[in-house]
Amino acid sequence: MVEHTLSFSAFFELLGLVNLVGIVMDMALNFDNKQFDIGVGQDDIDHDLGLRTAVMISLFTDARARDDDEIPDGTNDKRGHWGDAYEDDIVGSRLWLLERAKETQDTLYRGKQYATEALGWFIEDDIASKINVETYWLRSGVMAMVITMTMLDGSSYEELFEYELEAA
Repeated sequence: MVEHTLSFSAFFELLGLVNLVGIVMDMALNFDNKQFDIGVGQDDIDHDLGLRTAVMISLFTDARARDDDEIPDGTNDKRGHWGDAYEDDIVGSRLWLLERAKETQDTLYRGKQYATEALGWFIEDDIASKINVETYWLRSGVMAMVITMTMLDGSSYEELFEYELEAA
């Protein structure tokens, strides 16, 4: 049996989202805390020439829960991205485990941990040299995640993302 493994950047390239010559997104995705949608402008699909779409897929695609994770709805459904069956790297994040969490410092800590873990492939695939995630309560039931990445060329990327909790 022959095993094939793909780096995250190769995975995104297969999806048509990343050009390895220099991270260029083909189409822009929008995320409304529940689902992704293709961005549509006046007469055409919006284009994303930065890292935003790759970051959103990394943060808001459900990664498979670990064996020791507590599943929020009490089932045994560990979710996970279909692509995880084909490679050792995990696509997405475990942020979904916080859906029913309360507004506590522990929830903020876990959110930071899950986001940092999900974005680690940017460093592993030599796209970024440093990733920083800050979390705080933006408003009741909404956790803010400020993602800051230092790219290998010294430039930086920073964006605030919101994650809405169901328990609030």
